[in-house]
Amino acid sequence: MPLNRRTFLESSAALGAGAALTAGTAAPAAAAQERRPKPAKRYSFTVMGTTDLHGNVFNWDYFTDKEFDDKAHNDVGLAKISTLVNRVRAERGRRNTLLIDAGDTIQGTQLSYYYAKIDPITQAGGPVHPMAQAMNAIGYDAAALGNHEFNYGIPVLRKFEEQCDFPLLGANALDARTLRPAFPPYSIHRLRTPHGKDVRVAVLGLTNPGIAIWDKANVTGKMVFPGLEEQAAKWVPKLRSMGADVVVVSAHSGSSGTSSWGDQLPHVENAAGLVAEQVPGIDAILVGHAHTEIPEYRIANKETGKEVVLSEPLKWGQRLTLFDFDLVWEKGRWTVEKAAAQVLNSNTVEEDPEITGLLADEHRKVVAYVNTVIGTSTTAMTTADAPWKDEPIIDLINVVQAETVKAALAGGPHAALPVLSQASCFSRTARIPAGEITIKDAAGLYPFENTLEARLMTGAQLKEYLEYSAKYYVQTPAGAPVDTAKLTNADNTPDYNYDAVYGLAYEIDIAKPVGQRITGLTFEGKPLDPAAKFVLAVNNYRASGGGAFPHVAKAEQLWANSDEIRNTIIQWVQAKGTVDPAQFASVDWKLTRDGVPVL
Repeated sequence: MPLNRRTFLESSAALGAGAALTAGTAAPAAAAQERRPKPAKRYSFTVMGTTDLHGNVFNWDYFTDKEFDDKAHNDVGLAKISTLVNRVRAERGRRNTLLIDAGDTIQGTQLSYYYAKIDPITQAGGPVHPMAQAMNAIGYDAAALGNHEFNYGIPVLRKFEEQCDFPLLGANALDARTLRPAFPPYSIHRLRTPHGKDVRVAVLGLTNPGIAIWDKANVTGKMVFPGLEEQAAKWVPKLRSMGADVVVVSAHSGSSGTSSWGDQLPHVENAAGLVAEQVPGIDAILVGHAHTEIPEYRIANKETGKEVVLSEPLKWGQRLTLFDFDLVWEKGRWTVEKAAAQVLNSNTVEEDPEITGLLADEHRKVVAYVNTVIGTSTTAMTTADAPWKDEPIIDLINVVQAETVKAALAGGPHAALPVLSQASCFSRTARIPAGEITIKDAAGLYPFENTLEARLMTGAQLKEYLEYSAKYYVQTPAGAPVDTAKLTNADNTPDYNYDAVYGLAYEIDIAKPVGQRITGLTFEGKPLDPAAKFVLAVNNYRASGGGAFPHVAKAEQLWANSDEIRNTIIQWVQAKGTVDPAQFASVDWKLTRDGVPVL
């Protein structure tokens, strides 16, 4: 693919401040003044950063159809970020700031889904993506590509890129044929100082090599994604030789040095820390992808000993990172004297009415969309008892996952293997009503943005998997009273880290210690063969090691999908029309004590 026309973008900020010089009249005073060292020229500026916005403009949860809230009372969305950005610009001077992003922009909410799938931006005369509209209005200077940018295919991404007034950067997103950058690798921004000496700030964009796995269907034969460290080592010296005074990396990659794909790729998934450590010449790294909050983290470069400042603002627009740079003019060039980072919390400000007003029509359309009826249910289903009972509503998630994986593997070498599925109770208040089902009803079963994978497991591994899951229950002696309010979350295990496995039958004896609880484990009415092979339909969080379940993270990946499981559930309900638990639900697991059912 040809390089984007913005590859070598330079944006100039004009900050003029004349300096008046007054000459003394007394010769001795002038001579003394000449003998004094001239004060050093100094300049300060700020780079603001966001990451993992995931389609959030408004402080709104489209899956619950109400204002967003969580236990920490965080707020989300670009409308909040805009208010923070405006305040920083007012305090420090608009022309003394830059605003960048570290990726995962166009996927994650029904707002972003709507303009990729329902009213797609790629259609002739189609709409401008809400994220492009908001980010253009706020005035972003550059953004790195995230792995989720590729979820809807390259045409959607290219259209989004076209609609942005700023470059989408990806130095390690290469054309598969030419091995040249398929997107601009960097942008250079000129800040004018009061001293007549401009500061040139280079922003290098790096994305995640896991795109080659997660979006294989969209990128195979089109793009390749080498490691962040090797591409940073290639580009940072070039940027310095081009006159960059400050180099900031925007990396859609966590800082931990870990990977969730095992040995499937030779590159590290969360490589931002390794880039800081191994590649000299970097001043700061805006970290993304990991969905963690890191206000400031310093890593010494192995070659130079210089500290690199890293910061990761919390996802969805919950935080805004500020990198503050103090520069001094030395030996004919600007040098970073001091760099520091902090994060601002978006729940401390109101939404910017300019942004909410700009996208009010799009917001209304999507709210109406999530309230669209997509099918009916023959009976009401709820998760209220799902943490301790095999409930039809969890079976619904599992049957959707199992059928999706079976269809994906059909005609392939693993098509004959039985497909099992894992699911958790993510919310104890989710429900499917009797009668009409809306999009938000179906999406409410899966509040997380997990995607679906297929992993190869043995019977013995599945037994250990279930034993690990069963640690969720408090050990309760036979005959002792049972209070369901105190029965679960043993060892601080959250509900989302308790898995029920669909396709097997078993009992969980909560009178027994952890590791000895699974009894009567059968498949199709026969004792489970430890050597038998199965396909487990599993979410990407669990498959990547989330919850530390045994075996699954190292198991062979047979298939992976980039669409969110909640959207798969919505599509399944639409295709069926009528949801009838009698067709898929059964009681395959139960809690016991010494063989006697607990409930």
